[in-house]
Amino acid sequence: MPAQRLQTPDQETPLIELRDVSCGYAGRAILQGVNLQLRRGSVLALIGTSGGGKTTLLRALSRQITPMAGQALFDGQDMAGLDQAGLFAVRRRMGMLFQFGALFTDLNVFENVAFPLREHTKLPESMIRDLVLMKLNAVGLRGARDLMPSEISGGMARRVALARAIALDPDLVLYDEPFAGLDPISLGVTARLIRDLNDALGLTSVIVSHDLHETFAIADHVAMVANGRVVAQGTPEELRHSQDPLVQQFVGAQPDGPVRFHQPAVPVLEDFGVSGRSA
Repeated sequence: MPAQRLQTPDQETPLIELRDVSCGYAGRAILQGVNLQLRRGSVLALIGTSGGGKTTLLRALSRQITPMAGQALFDGQDMAGLDQAGLFAVRRRMGMLFQFGALFTDLNVFENVAFPLREHTKLPESMIRDLVLMKLNAVGLRGARDLMPSEISGGMARRVALARAIALDPDLVLYDEPFAGLDPISLGVTARLIRDLNDALGLTSVIVSHDLHETFAIADHVAMVANGRVVAQGTPEELRHSQDPLVQQFVGAQPDGPVRFHQPAVPVLEDFGVSGRSA
């Protein structure tokens, strides 16, 4: 059956909490000393410059990587201490919408959404059929159930991926660049779906995105990640009016600021081998 929501010790306990988390790859820290809480039922947006650590933070939230230091808690439980069975149980309470959808190209729309139900449950086919049609109807694509991924648009593919992400009725849904490559209409539809489904199904959502207009319109809380740290967080309105130069540059799309156009380098004349020559 779909993953059962477990009773928590305290409904005020954040669904996700990072406490002084440092993590990275091959012994090299990408994130350092990150503290973050995610309230149940809310939508958190992770924004920031490319390479700043947003995707690494998303992986830490789902324990795809284990912190080098600190704690990553899900529903009050430190995920680092979970065995394989416990980790799988926690992940069944999470849904993931991958960048560009990541649909199985050799399965039709119906089979893509049915996949997690068949993989993680022992439900009869009649119930799987009803659940899949319900999820597809929620994203407006019940009529596209027999189409292949190659026969639908990019915006439709993103909505199919969203239906698949909520197939197991998760507590938490993670979105990795859900608006990338979408036209304005599809982008608006996807953003509204994320907010509406979050509220209607009692989900908690984390969105990694560079599209500030749509993201700020649906987010309750925003955290800006840069240089391996959460450098600012608050409501969308608070970040819009932040006096932090880095936040101002990013939110205002300013070409000049703490993030420079030129990477640090030796002087131009020295690099071209003309240092010390007379003009």
